[in-house]
Amino acid sequence: MIIFDLECINGHTFEGWFDNREDMDNQQEQGILTCPVCETNIVIQKLSAVAVRTKSNMSNRVALPGKEPQIDMKAIEEFGKKISEFVENNFENVGSKFTEEALKMHYGTSEARSIRGTTTKDEDKLLEKEGIPTIKLPLHKNSKEDMN
Repeated sequence: MIIFDLECINGHTFEGWFDNREDMDNQQEQGILTCPVCETNIVIQKLSAVAVRTKSNMSNRVALPGKEPQIDMKAIEEFGKKISEFVENNFENVGSKFTEEALKMHYGTSEARSIRGTTTKDEDKLLEKEGIPTIKLPLHKNSKEDMN
């Protein structure tokens, strides 16, 4: 039995108990590995500290990765595609009116909803100053949509 720290696209962290790494990978590929909070199946493994016990002091625990972690570029690319698809399918595209719409929602003059669009650097600063949380994602532009 192995335990992995996991995190979904919405930032919920949780543990997953598996027979082995292959078991976790199989569940991810089949789309049955889901977040217990929001039930999304866009989940990644978080890096975990490794506990090391020494004979001199069994109560000492030190995070010592045995080697540099290997970066799985294929997995990163696939995760990026899943994020992009999720945002495209679940967020309203407001284009260049993103800041305007975010401010309206923040101050209660329009209904809260998930939106996506574009901002300028000055608009980013304004949103930050107003306390409106946003995240910038490098999404592939859909040829059918105009993001501006």
